[in-house]
Amino acid sequence: MPISFQQYRRQWFTDGTAARRDIMAGIVVALALIPEAIGFSIIAGVDPRVGLYASVAIAMVIAFTGGRSGMISAATAAVAVLVVPLVRDHGVEYLFAATILMGAIQILAGLLRLDLLMQFVSRSVITGFVNALAILIFMAQLPQLIHVGWQTYAMVAGGLAIIYLLPRVTTAVPSPLVAILVLSAISIGLDLPVHTVGDMGALPQGLPSLVLPDVPLTWETLRIILPYSAAMAAVGLLESLLTAQIVDDMTHSDSDKRRECGGQGGANIVAALFGGMGGCAMIGQSVINVTSGGRGRLSTFTAGAMLLFLLAVLGPFVGRVPMPALVAVMIMVSIGTFSWNSIANLRRHPPTSSVVMLTTVVVVVATHDLSLGVLSGVLLSGVFFAGKVQRMFSVERERSADGQATTFRVTGQIFFASVERFTRAFQEDVAAPHVVIDVSPAHFWDISAVGALDKIVSRLRREGRSVEVIGYNRASADLVDRFALHDKTGVETGLAPH
Repeated sequence: MPISFQQYRRQWFTDGTAARRDIMAGIVVALALIPEAIGFSIIAGVDPRVGLYASVAIAMVIAFTGGRSGMISAATAAVAVLVVPLVRDHGVEYLFAATILMGAIQILAGLLRLDLLMQFVSRSVITGFVNALAILIFMAQLPQLIHVGWQTYAMVAGGLAIIYLLPRVTTAVPSPLVAILVLSAISIGLDLPVHTVGDMGALPQGLPSLVLPDVPLTWETLRIILPYSAAMAAVGLLESLLTAQIVDDMTHSDSDKRRECGGQGGANIVAALFGGMGGCAMIGQSVINVTSGGRGRLSTFTAGAMLLFLLAVLGPFVGRVPMPALVAVMIMVSIGTFSWNSIANLRRHPPTSSVVMLTTVVVVVATHDLSLGVLSGVLLSGVFFAGKVQRMFSVERERSADGQATTFRVTGQIFFASVERFTRAFQEDVAAPHVVIDVSPAHFWDISAVGALDKIVSRLRREGRSVEVIGYNRASADLVDRFALHDKTGVETGLAPH
């Protein structure tokens, strides 16, 4: 639900302790963002500065415009993989133009309340989404652990030890930040043969500048970028809204999903104007932020501002940060993100819920496409739900004492998935000359249900039976009056709806 100005202000500043935690958490996130942004730039086929500048702009802007405090947004792989053909065939300027249009579409989505579509995403799908992301985050660290020396493994183990043991001594400073600083000091001081952030790609020098995309303003340009913009907008919103829901659960608080849609759009437009690619919320960095104590908007802004400071002022030092330190942090994120109780729940939850969760995980991990995995889970949830509801009806048959009338009492929900069983219930021969179909405890949901009732009434009348349908509720009566071919429910037939 929308937040008031007082609530918004509290999301920025509560007290000195919270502000310090937000700043510390933002610093940790900024360091973790660097290799990710460089990697996503490589995926998209662009210069590393495109991903880094995007992360700076998106994080700083979304801190003001977003609907979920404490959530981190930046350049992401989910968006990067979509623009590979666009960059390859038309160049990076078309990427910037497509990102601006992506932002405009997301703002429009917020105005149209498309965030309400999240109501159709079940808890099983969200759990599958979380578990799949945890697996993908861990898998993304494997290249840094293959064909490396023992020093790398030792540093990763040492980093994990600091991350998990330090909180038992003190929580004054986020343990991931301590791990990064300690391992960086050891690596630089001993000149250890380990991969560094600089090995991922050259860090940009200086500050980004504001510039419009150098593309012709023609219908041909729109034709080229629109499909990419629409896909990026949809994937970005899907991942952002799901991540917002996850952070809601972690912090036991609510967020404004509509504002988040518009905020993501505005952040992407600003990112493109400063030479960045599109992005969205990042569950990995959001988990780092929350587990490091970041709850307010200040943590998100600090992440973007600190990233800019690191690139512009401390670039040479940042380039020497050892990758094993960041790998340790991301392994911690994958462990913390995975819903471990979902494994035990496989036996306790209904089989259909477990199938939905596992399907979401398998599709996401197999395709590395978050939107495809979530779509598969939502569709499967819908199929299972329809299958469950279509069995929630019955037809009871009762013959009058004099044998002149047969009454069918229909109970339950009649819609496209249940019409076959509904029709089959009337296929037995009816000897009585008069048939009453009592639908008082039933509800007709769609034109498929009305069509099935039409078919039943027409068949019985062709067989010489008089048919009376009684007991429509108001909604069913309105639907029958509009679409049925047999007698309507109005007073001219003597059947008043109720």
